[in-house]
Amino acid sequence: MSHHRINTVLGVLVVLAGFYFGLGFLLDPQGSAAGFGIDPWPEGNGYFVVKGVRDIAYALTALILLLLRHRRALGWVVLADAVIPIGDCIAVMSNGGTVAHALAVHGSAAVLVLTVAASMLWETRKRATATSETVKPQTLETLKR
Repeated sequence: MSHHRINTVLGVLVVLAGFYFGLGFLLDPQGSAAGFGIDPWPEGNGYFVVKGVRDIAYALTALILLLLRHRRALGWVVLADAVIPIGDCIAVMSNGGTVAHALAVHGSAAVLVLTVAASMLWETRKRATATSETVKPQTLETLKR
């Protein structure tokens, strides 16, 4: 299986994960909160909506870039959005959750997201380098001929 195809599968999984977690917090907030790692969860449903919408927005952004085949931009977006599981990990540790749970759930997610971003950026870097080597620069002299 080619690097390109593997990254396509990883891109689809990034999109699906965002929708899964986002819809989970919107449709089953108590169930999703239980797996998040903060106990007890802050009062009110506003936190669930914010978390759900954030994850769905991320999934939509990744989906649009994937469908438009802007793979390098997708790699950069995935890299930037690694802040989400890192922030979640810190939130769990600083709000009554255990370090073990924070690292197992959110820390591992951060490592996975960073790995996907690196793979996408590596693939597109190699392609950009290969393209620039095959295209010969044109000068005024070659254009006049």
